[in-house]
Amino acid sequence: MSTLVIKESLFSRPAMIGIILCGIVLAALPIMNLLFPYGHALHISSYTIGLIGKFMCYAMAALALDLVWGYTGILSLGHGVFFALGGYMHGMYLMRAIGKDGVYQSHLPDFMVFLNWSEYPWYWWMTEHFWFAMLLVVLVPGALAFLFGYFAFRSRIKGVYFSIITQAMTFAFMLLFFRNDTGFGGNNGFTDFKRILGFSITAPETKAVLYLVTLAALLGALFLCRAIVTSKLGRVLQGVRDSESRLMFIGYNPLWFKLFVWTLSAVLCGIAGALYVPQVGIINPSEMSPANSIEMVIWTAVGGRGSLIGPIIGAFSVNGLKSWFTAAFPDLWLYALGLIFILVTLFMPQGILGVVQKLKKRSKEGDAA
Repeated sequence: MSTLVIKESLFSRPAMIGIILCGIVLAALPIMNLLFPYGHALHISSYTIGLIGKFMCYAMAALALDLVWGYTGILSLGHGVFFALGGYMHGMYLMRAIGKDGVYQSHLPDFMVFLNWSEYPWYWWMTEHFWFAMLLVVLVPGALAFLFGYFAFRSRIKGVYFSIITQAMTFAFMLLFFRNDTGFGGNNGFTDFKRILGFSITAPETKAVLYLVTLAALLGALFLCRAIVTSKLGRVLQGVRDSESRLMFIGYNPLWFKLFVWTLSAVLCGIAGALYVPQVGIINPSEMSPANSIEMVIWTAVGGRGSLIGPIIGAFSVNGLKSWFTAAFPDLWLYALGLIFILVTLFMPQGILGVVQKLKKRSKEGDAA
């Protein structure tokens, strides 16, 4: 059934045209922000650019989760830690790039001066270099995922037990990063960024470039995942999801397939987090909260897991609703989110994309009749 969804919703010619058109429209938004002055009918506000940029980062994280949950059957409730680690690795560079423009005018970040630190800890080594920070964005979430996944998958932990330990992992990291002595800013995290690659991080031109890089990364991740799930590797991953014991019986070792897709998913999540931080302007331990990881699961479920394009739709839909709901009814959002998940589980098990497919099928049957 999932293969049918892929072919019709993502890989058909009309769908590909739709993806291209959506990409063109999204790419045009920051250009309209720069070209047309405030008050012009075609002007797109900086707030809208930042909001959509943030949604694209969330969409990339949901896509990464769909790769392991929708196609491999591994439900993770800890992807928030990979997202946040990618953000922290980029945030270390951004904090170094502040230079002496902080409150205390020190070469150290303000939070280190406040805590009477005299030098950077060893794990901040080389983080003043952008290329090294980007390397950490990939390596740190990837290494954590590889080590965690290796021991978990080798022990054949699966199902709800795996979900629980992933949630425990992200909760443990959140508590660790809340500590002031870890060198990551404690509960305040990293903020007050000034520059990136020498350019003002608040300049409209810089924000437009960050937005376009995020769009390119999202599209690149989408087509990378498409190439994987439509290959022989993708069929093996779906075999792991549908019947792991049968796959072992015919000679495959699921450990390395699961470990590969789990690590790749973590890396994609880390890149999404790294793109998120300069656009939002802050990263703190709350991004590692179990609730954030659960929200990623909801985005994927609402859009339609096992479809690649569904999680992107779900991330935009749920976060768009969240932006409106938290402004209109700030105290009720969590109740609304829980209700959305229950309703989707009961009445839309294949998500928004599944509903669209059913409507298309009924329309075709009606035309044939």
